Amino acid sequence: MGAAIYPNNPILFIDDEPAFLFSAENVLVANGLTNVKTLSDSTKALDLLAKEEFSVIVLDMNMPDLTGMELLPMIIEKYPRTPVIIITAVNDVEVAVESIKTGAFNYILKPVDDARLVTTIRGALDLRDAREENTRLKDYLLKDKLDHPEAFSHIISKSSSMRAIFKYIEAISRTPLPVLVTGETGVGKELIATAIHKLSGRPGELISLNVAGVDDNLFSDTLFGHKKGAFTGAETERRGLIEQAERGTLFLDEIGDLSLESQVKLLRLIQDRKYFPLGSDMAKLSDVRIICATNKNIESMKEGNSFRKDLYYRLQTHHIHIPPLKERKSDIPLLINHFLEKASLQLNKKKPTAPKELYTLLSNYSFPGNIRELEGIIFDAVSVHGSGVMSLVPVRDKIFRDAEFVSDNSSVEELIFPDELPTLKEAENALIKEALKRADGNQNIAAELLGLSRRALNNRLARKPD
Repeated sequence: MGAAIYPNNPILFIDDEPAFLFSAENVLVANGLTNVKTLSDSTKALDLLAKEEFSVIVLDMNMPDLTGMELLPMIIEKYPRTPVIIITAVNDVEVAVESIKTGAFNYILKPVDDARLVTTIRGALDLRDAREENTRLKDYLLKDKLDHPEAFSHIISKSSSMRAIFKYIEAISRTPLPVLVTGETGVGKELIATAIHKLSGRPGELISLNVAGVDDNLFSDTLFGHKKGAFTGAETERRGLIEQAERGTLFLDEIGDLSLESQVKLLRLIQDRKYFPLGSDMAKLSDVRIICATNKNIESMKEGNSFRKDLYYRLQTHHIHIPPLKERKSDIPLLINHFLEKASLQLNKKKPTAPKELYTLLSNYSFPGNIRELEGIIFDAVSVHGSGVMSLVPVRDKIFRDAEFVSDNSSVEELIFPDELPTLKEAENALIKEALKRADGNQNIAAELLGLSRRALNNRLARKPD
């Protein structure tokens, strides 16, 4: 396997000293910046820039024929989105400061320090990525149409909140920066990761790992691999998941459960794009897009020091929060039909006819297990279905198990009462009216929503004034 190509567009060095160009290119390649071009004749720079797009330009100030100071304003005018780093001698600091005012991103003094060179170029790459992302976001926010709806065909949704997420994914999918996906258990975080990978254009595979319960040693071995003889029992060399996902995407689920020791290793991988297989003192370069997911609130975890702040800020460069199913109930009928078809196909049964009450009943359920729970409910109902209209009994048994009230009880404490409190009779009538409204007039479902028997509800309805 050849060396990973990063960044996608080359870094261009313009300097009249061939020895410096050779040294600088070697330093960058050794630090994972493998896509580098050099030019020793500054008079050819504009022609080259007209033919090819570059991620960053590193420009020497003092060159014969056409100096960097003369070239800089021409580059800034024609290619304002490309960061330019100035290289100058110590006695030209004032010139360097003037170049910053002209539009250069930063400057480096000669003799060039290798670490500062790499750090400055990485900063310029981050700036370019941010600029490109802002441009794409503006484009996508100003239009409603998705460019690649086929990338989301595996996600069943028509809600506006999910459509906004799809548009955001189209905007950020091609950047190499990490993505953090958050949301409750069962909302479909891996489906979102799949969509990001599809749109990324990366030729490698999407490799997934659930890191919950994985200790530091196993995490290192699984991600980085090991050399033969690295530890007792390591009889053969093992390729880690990073190598398997080369030029692709690595999806790490349940990142909130990762140990602090493993968090440090993941941070170094993201920052340096290098890793060490166990038992090896030779670093390997990595070209992998990192997507992490969690159902935990890692923003609060970082304040409690159970999640590293520096890793958190790296991961949430692009943050996608998936709303729970109870906040996008317009998707429930679509999902019911999808899972009815899927269950029938997998169980080799004819798709059952769903009663209208099924949609009403499930639309009033809070789904603590989200889409995964809905899928389980439908599969169970189809499993025991015989023929004709599908029975609601197995569905009711699932969601009303142990006589639990299925609505989102958190709203009970948030009720807002008028200054003049209603009487108990008025409150009861209002509750019954609301339950019947949510149940589309179905008294069985309304009674279940109220925690009453059908007979008890009938008795209350009989006492209600017209």
